[in-house]
Amino acid sequence: VQLQASGGGLVQPGGSLRLSCAASGFTLDYYAIGWFRQAPGKEREGVSCISSSDGSTYYADSVKGRFTISRDNAKNTVYLQMNSLKPEDTAVYYCATGPSGSYYPLLRSAYDYWGQGTQVTVSS
Repeated sequence: VQLQASGGGLVQPGGSLRLSCAASGFTLDYYAIGWFRQAPGKEREGVSCISSSDGSTYYADSVKGRFTISRDNAKNTVYLQMNSLKPEDTAVYYCATGPSGSYYPLLRSAYDYWGQGTQVTVSS
């Protein structure tokens, strides 16, 4: 099982970015995929999740209405579209997967496999 996160960068407040998480070694209909982020000096927190079965989506309150998670089964890739970005969204973003993700979608300990992280910086 491997995950490759990409798409981070520097963006101005109010801007947009799309993160990608390419999966290998398993298919997206097997495990849920979660996005997490970790800002300097803070705990890693759950941002969003898409389930493996019916594609149900989950979001942290802080990103609801601004972020959208989706998946492309043909490319075995999950995306996180981030709009109306704020400075407080600055963090390293990680994608993760594991058999318990569908049951505890935003709980860090529910995930067993992690990508390497991609930096998102929101600043003017």
